[in-house]
Amino acid sequence: MMERRWNLLTGEWVMVSAFTQARPTNPTNFCPLCPGGDEFEGDYDLVSFDNRYPSMKLDAPEVESEGIYQKARSNGKCEVVVYTIDHESAMSMMPIHQIEKLIRMWADRYLDLAQNRFIKYVFIFENRGKEVGATLPHPHGQLYAFPFIPKRIEAKLQALAKYYDENGRCAVCDIVDSEVKFEKRIIYENESFIALVPFYARWPYEVHIYPKRHVSTIVELTNIERYHLSKALKVVTMKYDLLFKQAFPYMMMLFQAPVNDISYSHAFHFHIEFNPVKRDKDKIKWMASVETGTWAFINPKIPEEAAKELRNVEVEV
Repeated sequence: MMERRWNLLTGEWVMVSAFTQARPTNPTNFCPLCPGGDEFEGDYDLVSFDNRYPSMKLDAPEVESEGIYQKARSNGKCEVVVYTIDHESAMSMMPIHQIEKLIRMWADRYLDLAQNRFIKYVFIFENRGKEVGATLPHPHGQLYAFPFIPKRIEAKLQALAKYYDENGRCAVCDIVDSEVKFEKRIIYENESFIALVPFYARWPYEVHIYPKRHVSTIVELTNIERYHLSKALKVVTMKYDLLFKQAFPYMMMLFQAPVNDISYSHAFHFHIEFNPVKRDKDKIKWMASVETGTWAFINPKIPEEAAKELRNVEVEV
């Protein structure tokens, strides 16, 4: 079974897929992403391929609604993006040029998937660590091309459009200007990007990376901006790993304007969010009833204190 079901209570799509139940979970004797595994016979550098256990497919079957319950095809795309051939690596350990190549691949996949006119949103993400549900330790991320705008993305789009309508400016551009002046929440800055613990952080060591120039998608970045973004990604992930001297679990998410729709390009500002689940070396900040049921997060860590801790972690790139 593969289909979408409409939630009458919240106005959002839920994807139902029996394929995802079959995916391998931390196999001990082999890695399907290493050469010789299930996916690759020979060597590679970095690669993107169709997920074997998808929740969406371009040729998803037609479905019929049931009475008051609306169904729709899950006609999207799920891809796996393998960062490197090195099984023991991570973004924090990858050389800058490898991260640059990854950014170019993200942009290429965004453009390619946008050719499908029914695709509404391309969501690029990484789950690192078993604490956030990663089922394979090999450095990789994923890419979902949705035939609809997911609910949280919709909320972001509406909030940013409202701010622009009321102020005549981009909200993230104003945030960047404000944080550069304030300084205390910034953990890293270069010519093109700032990385900071946001004023409104939901997770104890949440970090956002914002471009200083207004761009709505990763495709719009120049070559030098891609280089600066690769440095920012490496610095942030290195700081995470060095903070507690352990591989730091996180969810990394790229937020971009919708595809095949230019109406939000003036208001939506491309950015990257890191949502790490650690609240201390040996403690996890779980999403419990309040966060899951209401989206009302309770952050046990003062954002300015988290920023100071991360800023004080010295790294060499």
